[in-house]
Amino acid sequence: MIWFTEFSPEQLNDRPSNHMGAFLDIKFTEVGEDSLTATMPVDERTHQPAGILHGGASVVLAETLGSVASYMCIDPGKYQAVGLEVNANHLRPVKSGLVTGVCKPLHIGAKTHVWEIKIYNDRGKMSCISRLTVAVINNKP
Repeated sequence: MIWFTEFSPEQLNDRPSNHMGAFLDIKFTEVGEDSLTATMPVDERTHQPAGILHGGASVVLAETLGSVASYMCIDPGKYQAVGLEVNANHLRPVKSGLVTGVCKPLHIGAKTHVWEIKIYNDRGKMSCISRLTVAVINNKP
């Protein structure tokens, strides 16, 4: 297991609602040995004007998954995890339903984490693949 602190999906979902992930209704659904999974609805909150999933919403899902995964890998009493770089390739449009993001590590180092996040539509077809690099920094005394 890669986690410093393991949380259940229920614990991850029981957090303050004044952030982007809550606004987009991102819900964590599974914590695996080396993976973290969450869903996000495709609706008026996440559509772009053409009525399909906005690429930025996919990036929010990817960065939410990777950031939380990094947080679970560090000692929060000593460190914090902050996004350093994110990229995404949008592979197919999604009009409705739920998308599911699955986050897995590519690198977990002392100062950086790199995550691969694959986002799938309701039919299990990949709609986006993203990579997130997270910096692990010391907490301020």
